[in-house]
Amino acid sequence: MAPIYQGYISSMLQAKCLKPWIVVRSLPNVEKVVVGQFRSWSDADGHLKIMKRMVPADRLTVVFDPVVPG
Repeated sequence: MAPIYQGYISSMLQAKCLKPWIVVRSLPNVEKVVVGQFRSWSDADGHLKIMKRMVPADRLTVVFDPVVPG
């Protein structure tokens, strides 16, 4: 019998598959923080432009983060 949490993990992977574009903030200690996840590159890029206007000192980038089945 499959574990109860298997459905939860599969739904998390499905949600990640639907939003592969992420906006990442680079911190000084080489750490990365995900600011948002988006379905399309244009949505991520639009969010990036708004964030750069609000906080111009932050180092923000758009990254494609594919889900690799394990």
